[in-house]
Amino acid sequence: MKIATAAYNLDRLDSWAQYEDKLEAWVSCAADQGADLLVFPEYGAMELSALDGPDVASDLERSIHAVSDRMEDVQAVHSRLAKAHSTYILGASAPVIDGQGRPVNRAAFYAPDGGHDHQDKQIMTRFERHVWDVVSGGPLKLFDTALGKIGVLICYDSEFPLLGRALQDADLILVPSCTEALSGYWRVRIGAMSRALENQCVTVMSSLVGNNDWSEAVDMNTGMGGVFGPPDIGFPPTGVLAEGTLNAPGWTYSEVDLSAIANVRADGRVLNRTHWAEQETRVNSVTISAL
Repeated sequence: MKIATAAYNLDRLDSWAQYEDKLEAWVSCAADQGADLLVFPEYGAMELSALDGPDVASDLERSIHAVSDRMEDVQAVHSRLAKAHSTYILGASAPVIDGQGRPVNRAAFYAPDGGHDHQDKQIMTRFERHVWDVVSGGPLKLFDTALGKIGVLICYDSEFPLLGRALQDADLILVPSCTEALSGYWRVRIGAMSRALENQCVTVMSSLVGNNDWSEAVDMNTGMGGVFGPPDIGFPPTGVLAEGTLNAPGWTYSEVDLSAIANVRADGRVLNRTHWAEQETRVNSVTISAL
């Protein structure tokens, strides 16, 4: 399969038609390159807050509600594009108020037949907890697709090994991210590469990029697209299948062969995924040695 992962820049949108045209251009570009799976980043939907005017876009709470209110229309556009271009699309995540009173951070996943489901973020960052008041959503899901089994760990979630382990049967783990500083980008990237090592799978990181002084929510963003695997048989010695250019908007492409994942899991030089359970008796028997 061919994967396209985004370094996505926000625009100060003037109309809904402008948003549809932008999304059509991004999807068409990747589809024309033969991409079977497109991955947009965390909180990329926040550009929709500009449609309600500068006062809303610059107000965190009002912008959250403005974006949440548009998500049914967003889903319709993505479903149409996924079907028209015969691609799977992980849409940019958004704050969604779904009967809980406070928003969850939700990324919708669209199939080539136009159907869709979603993955909610599991663990909130300090900023999401204490400033946005975004809450944890529904459980982790494993999507069984024509491209293999696919999981999603949204940004900070990728930094937690047990969440990754819960997706041990995934061939691909998608990691949409939104990070303000270079240090944040590298925390998520290290998490994504670690999950690829532990699960002997491929992880796909997308990033929000660019500065937006009109938005309180996503005013500064650093990152690039990347596709990672275990540094073992059938993969690059660095584990990096592809990476973009820091803060340069656009797609990063990578060819991924599911047979390489199956082979390294069965007969890699190391077998991290198989040997995971051997940790359990060891971590429960830590002794203190005074020197």
